[in-house]
Amino acid sequence: MIDIDYIRQLLGLFDESSVNELRIEQDGTTIRLSKTGKHEFGGISMPNAFPPMPPISTAPMIMPEAAAIQAAAPAPSAPTPPAAAAPAPSQDYHEIHSPIVGTFYRAPSPDSPTYVEVGASVSPGTVLCIVEAMKLMNEIECDVYGKVAKILVENGKPVEYNQPLFLIEPE
Repeated sequence: MIDIDYIRQLLGLFDESSVNELRIEQDGTTIRLSKTGKHEFGGISMPNAFPPMPPISTAPMIMPEAAAIQAAAPAPSAPTPPAAAAPAPSQDYHEIHSPIVGTFYRAPSPDSPTYVEVGASVSPGTVLCIVEAMKLMNEIECDVYGKVAKILVENGKPVEYNQPLFLIEPE
């Protein structure tokens, strides 16, 4: 029987060498090492289960000129009017952001009333919503005095880290 430490030493030396195949027989035990990617079982040669990965190119990507991209783009037929669905965030509004990635909920449970509605007066510490992350319900609180000007996320929708959730009109 061959000692496991002997096999470890053999593997290390084989890995560092330029030899591609090695076969050792000792006390009725055969060890065959190969770097070619083929395995032999009972005299049958089998291809490696995982083919070698193709080489990865490290050449820099060449991007087309910006002018060529603009020239290929179709010209707009008519100017599109700006969307007036949400008040534009400006210095008049204070944004409340999500501190985590999760799911936005406006109420503590589906059959409960929402925490706040548009136009509601809020103060520091007022719970505005819940962001669920990994089955943990995280209450998001207001940090200014004011009124809710806009709720920016639909109930039950996913939110990202630092995504604006509410616009608050400060008092």
